[in-house]
Amino acid sequence: MAASEIAVLGRALIEEAYLLGDWNRPSFDISTSTIGVFEADQLLGYAEISGEARGDAAVHPDHLGRGIGTWLAHWMQQAARAQGQSAIGMPVPEGSPGERLLRHLGYQIRWESWLLAFPPGRAIAEVPLPEGYALRIAGEQDLEPAYHVVEDAFLEWSVRAKDSFEDWAAGVTGMPTYEPWNLQVVLAADGTVAGAVHVTLDSNAPIGFVDKVAVRADQRGKGLAKALLAAAFASAREHGAERSELSTDSRTGALDLYLGLGMEIDSTWVNLGITL
Repeated sequence: MAASEIAVLGRALIEEAYLLGDWNRPSFDISTSTIGVFEADQLLGYAEISGEARGDAAVHPDHLGRGIGTWLAHWMQQAARAQGQSAIGMPVPEGSPGERLLRHLGYQIRWESWLLAFPPGRAIAEVPLPEGYALRIAGEQDLEPAYHVVEDAFLEWSVRAKDSFEDWAAGVTGMPTYEPWNLQVVLAADGTVAGAVHVTLDSNAPIGFVDKVAVRADQRGKGLAKALLAAAFASAREHGAERSELSTDSRTGALDLYLGLGMEIDSTWVNLGITL
C-alpha cells in the first residue's frame, strides 16, 4: 500500500499502526475480510472489506497490468455479497491507476475527499473557549463520552451502523502508538464532553494527523471545533511534528472550515462504489 501511494502521491500516507488498529477491532475477521495475492512469498496485491460498503485495496506498482487489481475488485464484491452487503467501494487518489481501473469496471463516484495540510511554521490561531468550558487531555472517564460524541457526529452524514465502543477504541487507545496526549476533549460548563479530537504522530515523517474531530450537535456554533483543531496542531508540534494533516470529504460540508483555519489541499481523492 505504501509503495502504491509513493508511486502516485510521492509519499506514503498509510501507517502500520492504523492497519493494526483496524484489524484489532473485535468485529473484524481477518480470515474472511482480507486477501493477498502472492508470487512465491512476495505480496503483490492486497484487499480488505473494512466495514459496511467499505473496502481498500492496492497493487504494488511494479506489478500493474497483470490483472491483479481486477481480480481483487471482483474478490471484494464477492466477499461483500457473502457478508450480506448491497454495495462496496473504496477511496482512490484522483487520476490514479486505481481510479481508472474502477471506472473501467463500472464503479461510480460516491463522494470526493481531500487530504489537507497545516503547513510548517504557520501561526496557530488562538481560539478562546466560551466561559465555563475547558479543554484537557482525555482521561479514562472521558473515553466513552468521547466515543458517543464522535460516532454520533459522523453518523449524521455516514450511512452505516454505529460502531461499538470496543471497535472505536481499537482505532484510538488500542493503537500501538497511542499516547495520552493523542486524545483531547472539551468539557461544557456542566462537565459533559462537548467535543473531542484524536491526533496521531506519523512514524515515517514529522507529521501530525488529525484522525477524528467532532462536536456534539447541541454544542455547535461556539467555536469548539476550531479550538480542538488548534489544540491538536499545537500538541503535534510540541511532539515534533512540522505540519499537521487531516482528511475530510464532501459529505461533511467542513472543507471551508479547514481552509479558513489556514489549511491547504494536499491531494484529492474519489470514493468509487458499485451496487452488488
